Amino acid sequence: MIEDLKPYPETRDSGLAWLGEIPAHWEIKRGKSYLEAIDQRSESGHEELLTVSSTRGVVPRRSANVTMFKAKSYAGHKLCWPGDLVINSLWAWNGGLGVSQHHGIVSTAYGVYRARNSTEVNPHYLHDLLRSSAFQWELQVRSKGVWISRLQLTDTAFLDAAIPMPPPVEQEAIARFLAWATNRLDRAIKAKRRIIALLNEQKQAIIHRAVTRGLDPSVPLKDSGVPWLGEIPEHWELRPLGHAVRLQTGYPFASTGFVQVESGTRLLRGVNVTPAHIRWDEVVRWQRSIGDGLDDYALQVGDVVLGLDRPIIGPGVRATKIRKDDTPSLLLQRVARLRSTDTLDSEFLLVLLRGRPFREYIAPIFTGVSVPHLSPQQIKNFRVALPPLEEQRYIVAQLMEQTSELSTAISRLEGEITLLREYRTRLIADVVTGKLDVREVATGLPEPTESIDGLRNSDYVESDNDDEIEETESMD
Repeated sequence: MIEDLKPYPETRDSGLAWLGEIPAHWEIKRGKSYLEAIDQRSESGHEELLTVSSTRGVVPRRSANVTMFKAKSYAGHKLCWPGDLVINSLWAWNGGLGVSQHHGIVSTAYGVYRARNSTEVNPHYLHDLLRSSAFQWELQVRSKGVWISRLQLTDTAFLDAAIPMPPPVEQEAIARFLAWATNRLDRAIKAKRRIIALLNEQKQAIIHRAVTRGLDPSVPLKDSGVPWLGEIPEHWELRPLGHAVRLQTGYPFASTGFVQVESGTRLLRGVNVTPAHIRWDEVVRWQRSIGDGLDDYALQVGDVVLGLDRPIIGPGVRATKIRKDDTPSLLLQRVARLRSTDTLDSEFLLVLLRGRPFREYIAPIFTGVSVPHLSPQQIKNFRVALPPLEEQRYIVAQLMEQTSELSTAISRLEGEITLLREYRTRLIADVVTGKLDVREVATGLPEPTESIDGLRNSDYVESDNDDEIEETESMD
């Protein structure tokens, strides 16, 4: 059905670089023609606390990973209702906006907008359009500031943006089609994720036995005295991890000193550390100078790094190894660097950190209220069973061989998920900007699942609860 979609028969030039051709009967007006800014405040601050996720739109804050501490009181915060558009003014350029399903309060630094009484704006269509990859260009050029992490979108700038608007019946058709299409794509993604979870469980079982019992089933065992370890090979040594690594936490670089020039050194933040590798798609830099005292925070090839903040666990612990392409870089706070001593192989260390025992160890011991994080001492106190160095290397080599087919299958499925996500992104953009005509197809589709005031139950079913949110309450 999706493959049968065709372009509109009659189109015209929109006059907008990001929009291109649109259906001839669509209107384009400034946002202020459809929406108005709302600034109503909570007297008690006891309403549901909401925030904006770049992947899920407006969600209860309790369901999201927010990287700022909670305020002492929320009296005076902005109120929003189902159907209101909420924009994180500092994160709009990166998708920090959406139409709310909830009544609650949001940061005073957020923008809240409501459809004018004289207009007929479908909240589903508006939500999908403003969060589409096509409209991101408009949000980016209208957000102003020195640093990309602090670009701000004002009410005036947003309401002056050009918004394409089909007739109301067509808005409904677009919303219905996208609800159906994205649901199908998300179900396919979730099915692949379930398979990945099963493969990971199988992989973890192989690894767990290898790092707790070794590879020789006939070796004599002894009681470790540690409940989760049980018996370990007699010749293995039990010790706290802190005795086998040199641990360093990052430097508290001030964001006011971040630079965008290529001559600046990259700062490794928690957001850059994944369970598989370092990703540099979001980069901040620091301009080094002679004698700046930062040599201790310079990362080296072979260093193991561990994210200390939530989400530290989930599909995997955020621990990985620094490669040549990751240097030069400096360690920022809330990330730990672990350098192996001569009793611990760095690859074996990585296996330990990514294993089920460490994940179960850290799960209940997060410190902090709003931003739970591990402390260096908690990492050092983790008890590990260490074979001799050569046996560690042999175990790592055997594990790579035994789990290679599982890793290949997982990688293939992850690649398929990436392609499905890219297809979904492109499909949404093409439909909400009038590149594909869904009117005929939509007539045969069921009504979208409804919730409060007719808004869909979720943004996209597939989205994980693993996106970190840049909260702006520190500005209130």
